[in-house]
Amino acid sequence: MNYSDNGFFDDFGGKYVAEVLRRPLDELEKTFKEAMKDPSFIKELETIQRDYIGRETPLLYAEAATKILGGAQIYIKLEGLANTGAHKINNAIGQCLLAKRMGKKRIIAETGAGQHGVATAAACAKLGLECIVYMGEVDVRRQQPNVAAMELYGAKVHPVTSGTRTLKDAVNEAMRDWAANPDTTHYVLGSALGPAPFPDMVREFQSVIGREVERQAAERNLDVAAMIACVGGGSNSMGFFAPFIDKDSPRLIGVEAGGIGDGIGENAIRMSGNASREGILQGYKSRFLLDSDGQALPTRSISAGLDYCGIGPQLASLGKSGRVEFTYARDNEALDAVKFFARNEGVLFAMESAHAGAAAIKLAPTMPKDKAIIVNMSGRGDKDIFITCPVFRKTEWKQFLESELERLNNETDIHEAKVMTCQK
Repeated sequence: MNYSDNGFFDDFGGKYVAEVLRRPLDELEKTFKEAMKDPSFIKELETIQRDYIGRETPLLYAEAATKILGGAQIYIKLEGLANTGAHKINNAIGQCLLAKRMGKKRIIAETGAGQHGVATAAACAKLGLECIVYMGEVDVRRQQPNVAAMELYGAKVHPVTSGTRTLKDAVNEAMRDWAANPDTTHYVLGSALGPAPFPDMVREFQSVIGREVERQAAERNLDVAAMIACVGGGSNSMGFFAPFIDKDSPRLIGVEAGGIGDGIGENAIRMSGNASREGILQGYKSRFLLDSDGQALPTRSISAGLDYCGIGPQLASLGKSGRVEFTYARDNEALDAVKFFARNEGVLFAMESAHAGAAAIKLAPTMPKDKAIIVNMSGRGDKDIFITCPVFRKTEWKQFLESELERLNNETDIHEAKVMTCQK
């Protein structure tokens, strides 16, 4: 299914790494290919997908949204109902099973929005593996609920203070750790990028989404005209699109982070604009936002999972060929989409997924009513309360935080007073 040609998707991909990582990557590729042909591995994976992840996830007809917008019928793939709240668990479980197959008991991961970190931490807890998660200091600050969840699952979260202190830098730190500990450690990379075989492997573990959609749409006799997914690195979109890539239809639409404007550092648009360039970064060749010296440019997005400076190599290839169309949604459009689907469908999109929702809101009215649009809600928005509440209910949120701070300070004062009394 859409495997790379020796690690390349046309001009993009590859394995541009230091020699110390060649051996663990070759070992991983060999184990992955063997496992995908092993009926016992597939059976174990499918059992965990069913009993632990909660597959299959529903395909919801957004009836009210469809009526309000007019035009095409809107369907939502509810990946937010998967255990841990997002699609990331599909890949995390698959890779952790591979790690056990290789006899490696220490797992490291990078995370941006925190959903991949949470999923990896949960998978490690389920499978009895040690877990270390690298997360940019900026993302740690704005995604505290996910940090707390990772720690509750038993993971150690390492804030990354170098560079822009976001996802790119978390990837760098994870790669350094893996290079230092290749014999005991497996790096669970969370997106369909990085050196081969990660793009193939992540897509395959996420393709369960697209296979379910294909079956669910056929059962309802839907005439699917377009499928829409947000695009950071590419894990949810590649899994969603996978069964349809070699077909002429439906339209496959990837939605990037438009941020707050068109300037450098105001967005994370790699494919739907002209600011990016081809380059090699973090072990693979793709399209990146780079300066004239080949250094990563700053990015911006209200969603911590879409502010990566590059894009997966297969998506870069599919964008170049035209099979995947790319557009973007601004921060305010994504926020509007969160509110629209919450109030009209009772579905709370993650900020990342809301970029896809925003594109669907624009596209649906332009298409016939007998056509269907399927949106991948790659995650749910519980994790984003520290982002959305200051926008939707600023005064109340400020009062809540102030009261919580006061309560915590009072509890600290009482505890310290008790300690001093006991010491006397």
